[in-house]
Amino acid sequence: MIGFDYGTSNCAVGVMKNEQPEIVTLGEHGRFIPSTLYSPSRDIISHWLYQQLPETEKVTFKQQRSLVLQKGQSVARELNLDGISPELSFGKLALQQYLEEPDEGYYIKSPKSFLGASGLLPVQINLFEDIVAAMMSNIKNLAEQNQQTDITKTVIGRPINFQGLKGEESNRQAIGVLTNAAKRVGFKSVEFQYEPVAAGFEYEASLTKTQKVLVVDIGGGTTDCSMLLMGPEFINSIDRNKQLLAHSGIRVGGNDFDIQLALKGIMPSLGMNDLLKTGKPMPVNSFNQAVAINNVNEQTEFYRPSNRRYLEQLQRDAADPDTFARLIKVHDHKLSYRLVNGAEQAKIGLTKSDVQPIALFDIADNLQVDISRSLMLEASTSQLTQIANMMEEAVNQAGCKPDVIFVTGGTAKSPVLNQFLSAQMPNTPVVIGDHFGSVTVGLARWAKRIFA
Repeated sequence: MIGFDYGTSNCAVGVMKNEQPEIVTLGEHGRFIPSTLYSPSRDIISHWLYQQLPETEKVTFKQQRSLVLQKGQSVARELNLDGISPELSFGKLALQQYLEEPDEGYYIKSPKSFLGASGLLPVQINLFEDIVAAMMSNIKNLAEQNQQTDITKTVIGRPINFQGLKGEESNRQAIGVLTNAAKRVGFKSVEFQYEPVAAGFEYEASLTKTQKVLVVDIGGGTTDCSMLLMGPEFINSIDRNKQLLAHSGIRVGGNDFDIQLALKGIMPSLGMNDLLKTGKPMPVNSFNQAVAINNVNEQTEFYRPSNRRYLEQLQRDAADPDTFARLIKVHDHKLSYRLVNGAEQAKIGLTKSDVQPIALFDIADNLQVDISRSLMLEASTSQLTQIANMMEEAVNQAGCKPDVIFVTGGTAKSPVLNQFLSAQMPNTPVVIGDHFGSVTVGLARWAKRIFA
C-alpha cells in the first residue's frame, strides 16, 4: 500500500517502514519526479499505455480505444522507420527533450491542472485519462522495483477543489479521471484524501498536546487550507470528520505564480507594453494566451492557424514590429512552456538571491531579462490576496483562531511568500513543513491506517 502524491508540479510515493513514513526513490528520478510527459507524437500515448497495462485490463482498453490504438500503432511504425523511438519520457528527461526541440513532439506539464476543466469533449477526457494513466504506470513500476513487491492499494492526494469552473461537477470529473487511470494500471483499491489534511497528519505526529492547526498547502495548481484539531489522542483514528473544523481551497498555485511572473517579467521584452502605430496600446490577449499553460482552451486558441494570421496583422500595426516578431516566434516554435519554465527557474533562484536572470537567446540574440523579488511580489499581488482571503475564510468557518499555521508546498519556499504569510496573522507562529514531502508522507500514514 502506498500514499501517492500525484501532484501538479511533482509526483511522489510514500510507504510506511517500521511505523515511520518513507518517500520511495523512483529510479534515476530520485524521490520526486516532475509532473511532465513528452511523447514524439500525441497519437502514440494510448498505444504506449496499452503495452504497459496488466493483461486483465488490455481487452477492455482495446474495446474503448480501438480507433486511437490503430492510429497510434501506425504512427509508431512511421516513427520507427524514421529512426525515432516511440517511447514516452517523464520528469526532467521529458522537459529536456521538449527544450531541445520545442516544435516537435507533444509535451505536457501538470496535466492535473486540466482534469476539472469545463467543456472538454469525451475524446479530450480520454486523452487526459491516458496521459494520467501513463504517468501513474511509470511511477507504479518504479515504486514496485524499489519495494520488490506488487503495489495494489493506494491513497491519492486531492485538492479541496480541482481547477475548473463548475465546482463539484469539475471535482467529480477530475476524481473520475484519476480513479479510472489508477485502476487501469493495476491499483485494486483506490482512496482519496485531501492534500492539506494529509500534510497535517505529518505535523500531528510531532505533537504532544492538542492544537488547532491551520494547514496551508500551496501546491502547483491549487492552494488549500484546512483547520484541524490535532493531537496524540486523534492519531490512530480513521474518522477525522469531527476534528476537521474548516476547509477552503482556491484554484491558485505555483503554476499561476510562474505564469504571472512570465507575463510581468518576460512578455514586455516581446512587445506586450508597446504601442501600435496609431498610438494605442498593444492588445494583450495574445500575450496572456501564450503563457496560459494551465488553460487548454487558451493554449488551443493561441496556436490556431487563424491566430497566426492575427499575429501577423498585429506585427504590421506595431510601432516596433521587430520586438513583436518575438511573440510570433513563440507561436511558431511552441515556446509557451519554455517561457513559463524560465519564470519558474527564476522564482526558484529568488529563494537565494534578490535578482535572477532569464536567458532568452533562443527567442532573440542576446535577449536576457532580470527578475527581482520586488517584481515577483508585484506580479503575485492578485494570487497572494486570494490566498489571504482563503485563510481568513477557513478561520471564519472554524469560528476560532489557529494555535499554529503549518505551511507546505514547493511555492512556500519563496521568501516573498513566507513574509506575506507571516504578516497575515502576525501573532500566530508559522511552521514550515517539508515543502515537497509533507503531503506524501501524510498520505502514507493514512494508507497504513485505512488499509491495515
